[in-house]
Amino acid sequence: MSDVQPEFKKVALVGTGAMGMGIAQICAQSGSVVYLFDTRPGAAEEARKALKDQWSRLVQKSKITQEQLNAYHECLLIANALEDLSAADLVIEAIVERIEIKKELFSKLESIVSDQCVLVTNTSSLSVTAIAACLKTPARFAGYHFFNPVPLMRVVEVIAGLKTQGQVCERLTSYSRQIGHTPVRALDTPGFIVNHAGRGYGTEALRIVSESICDFATVDKVLKDQAGFKLGPFELMDLTALDVSHPVMESIYQQYYEEARYRPSYITAQRLAAGVLGKKVGEGFYKYENNVQQTSPEPLPLKTLNAQNLPPVWVSARAARRASLLQMLKDFGVTIETSAAPSNEALCIVAPLGLDVTTVAILERLDPARTVGIDLLIPDESTKRRVIATNPATRDDMRESAHALFALDGKSVSVIRDSGGFVTQRVIANIVNIACDMCQQSICTPEDLDTAVTLGLGYPLGPLKWGDLLGPDNILETLLNLQTVYGDQRYRPSPWLRRRGALGISLMQREH
Repeated sequence: MSDVQPEFKKVALVGTGAMGMGIAQICAQSGSVVYLFDTRPGAAEEARKALKDQWSRLVQKSKITQEQLNAYHECLLIANALEDLSAADLVIEAIVERIEIKKELFSKLESIVSDQCVLVTNTSSLSVTAIAACLKTPARFAGYHFFNPVPLMRVVEVIAGLKTQGQVCERLTSYSRQIGHTPVRALDTPGFIVNHAGRGYGTEALRIVSESICDFATVDKVLKDQAGFKLGPFELMDLTALDVSHPVMESIYQQYYEEARYRPSYITAQRLAAGVLGKKVGEGFYKYENNVQQTSPEPLPLKTLNAQNLPPVWVSARAARRASLLQMLKDFGVTIETSAAPSNEALCIVAPLGLDVTTVAILERLDPARTVGIDLLIPDESTKRRVIATNPATRDDMRESAHALFALDGKSVSVIRDSGGFVTQRVIANIVNIACDMCQQSICTPEDLDTAVTLGLGYPLGPLKWGDLLGPDNILETLLNLQTVYGDQRYRPSPWLRRRGALGISLMQREH
């Protein structure tokens, strides 16, 4: 325990489930006295015992000492009634996500605790302002959103309601650091930071599958191997379970009055209705045997070809990262055509941003039967997989040649159907665009947004840093082309991105 006095010396936890226990643990470890209260008889005592057992395991692993365990355990007190929380400086609510029940609780608490006591909700999806509306003094009320498991997910959203006093958020921010967490400040908007910023990942992946571009497993492999995500979107939904993730998709979509960027999918609605929820029931987007995900073997090129028996290759002058693509082909040892137009035997390679292969073939007057696209939004040397796309007219021999060509050095290759923006382009462009729109709305600072997403969602990079790395102009071009291909408002660029992409400046740069 630190010698520094905690910002809140006496903290009350209402609700002692997994989330409440986790918050109680880190508060006690910081030196706060923690009151445990739960309406279910015996639940608070069970939580206190479970925390002691957890600390005991840390002692066995030499992570803490027996003296620390004893001190932490002594900080946990059982409250048998709400009235026992009267001495608390801070009350954290971690109960069921039903607004009327939360309002009823805080109405009772307001008459029990002192006027200086800060009241907070750990809600992940409800309006902080709406909950505070039941209070006579909403200025002392805020959102304080932790992530499960709390001791490991070291980020917390500090959310100001419409009437929250600034000093309340300052104190919560200070206390967050004392309990070992990174605070991020957010306005009271649907999804706050993390759940809002995460909308671009799963929803766009679902849309890709709904268009029969590729299957669930291919989307997951591509986003893990090309973009560096720890879990693909469908693996993630299987882990969180659709009875959790689909309602969140619907909730944020509805709270934003059917904003196109957050549109849910019939796929998850249908699978939820069928009870195909994910890993916890043994079947989701994947099947699970003994808790292990079952996957099919990776499709390999149908023919084993080498550089000598491949057709000559011609590369579009408009291809993204054209110089590195040409160098890759040179390293492969294939014959590269350098004329302005391809010969009648050439495999034509295009590398568009946002556009589909069909459109590029028509615009550049290429033979679609011999045209294949490759995704180069992310530099090839940074990826573990290449993704190529055919168009409806691509000949089988050209598809097989392209598959064999880009697998010559042993790197995995996924072949998908024609799509504006491929897989990675569409998903990353949406992630970056939603983040830019959040900055445009001043929901949080650019720095807090990237911090919250990397810590709360485990993305390899924050969305804004990612956009800067890939080029705001490239992200902007991808979205504008996607909007042209699909005619869908979900791809309209945020003004934040549009201006910075046009000026070539960092997405992290604020306007003054």
